[in-house]
Amino acid sequence: MPIERGKRILMRGNEVIAQAAMDAGCRAFFGYPITPQNQIPDYMARHMPEVDGVFLQAESEVSAINMVYGAAAAGARVMTASSSPGISLKQEGISYIAEAQLPCVIVNIMRGGSGLGNIAPSQADYFQAVKGGGHGDYRTLVLAPWSVQELYDLTRLAFDMADRYRGPVLVLGDALLGQMMEPVVISEQVVDPASLPDKPWATTGARERPHNVINSLYIDPPDLAASNERLQQRYREAAQREVRFAEEHLEDAELAVVAYGTSARVAATAIEQARARGIRVGLFRPISLFPFPSARLAETAARVKTMLVVELSAGQMVEDVRLAVEGRAEVHFMGKCGGVVFTPAELLAEIVSLAGKDGDDGE
Repeated sequence: MPIERGKRILMRGNEVIAQAAMDAGCRAFFGYPITPQNQIPDYMARHMPEVDGVFLQAESEVSAINMVYGAAAAGARVMTASSSPGISLKQEGISYIAEAQLPCVIVNIMRGGSGLGNIAPSQADYFQAVKGGGHGDYRTLVLAPWSVQELYDLTRLAFDMADRYRGPVLVLGDALLGQMMEPVVISEQVVDPASLPDKPWATTGARERPHNVINSLYIDPPDLAASNERLQQRYREAAQREVRFAEEHLEDAELAVVAYGTSARVAATAIEQARARGIRVGLFRPISLFPFPSARLAETAARVKTMLVVELSAGQMVEDVRLAVEGRAEVHFMGKCGGVVFTPAELLAEIVSLAGKDGDDGE
């Protein structure tokens, strides 16, 4: 059945990601099955032929990411998707893609770890996502949706960012976001790949121009240093243009909860309950995890007394929060590991406890 565009319809998060990719002009998908993201390749397998696209189930995650390398080198808008252990297997290929300066979109629907772990929601891949994950000085630009609508909107945005900065962009979800169903508006605007700007660097044949070489091997150290500096300059440009965040109830807040993705959804409910009790608490939600909204977070820290970082991990984003805050406010942490998700009541209890404390460490 055709997608009904421009109206609120009910869709699963993983399927929305796939639809967003096709709407953004993605015409090549390479992946390998792993729960809880399997609806993405399933949707792509069914619908890519309708847009004259290519779907291929690779024999492994390692093969899939290297197929992405090839399609990106040829100038195609290309995507792969996996879940935490699969993303780990892709890291070498992602490093190669970054150094070769190739645009692509990578989706990680995070699950509990370490190791094979389980298929429950987790945010323990934060370090891997925002610090690079593989070897070298590269980074991936990272977008963190918190709703099915944002899964659609930010996946589309990811393709534009990948082309703009010529590198991998990671959409970071989790098992809850991927599996949940919510109303979403699918845009009436669909990108025709033929309308996209030319990629003069791509390896599309050299009959009428000098041939292109796409490579991540630089034997001479000054050549590799120059390539790395080009990457760093793009990251600096992204830090000026691509920082994204959302704020709720921070105008009068004395306590700020900092959370992204599923954790932020739980936090939003707990914050409403806390404010009903007269506690002046608000939410700061990073949407771009790299580049991280450090400057805005520092401004917020200058206005509030306390910050509570909430993550489905043992504590990863909290390190970037502390770096941004630089002692302007106390930073506390609350985490859950192994696929366990907070309840609003648990988070409310922590907010109430912190609101009643004066100067305790709280960890």
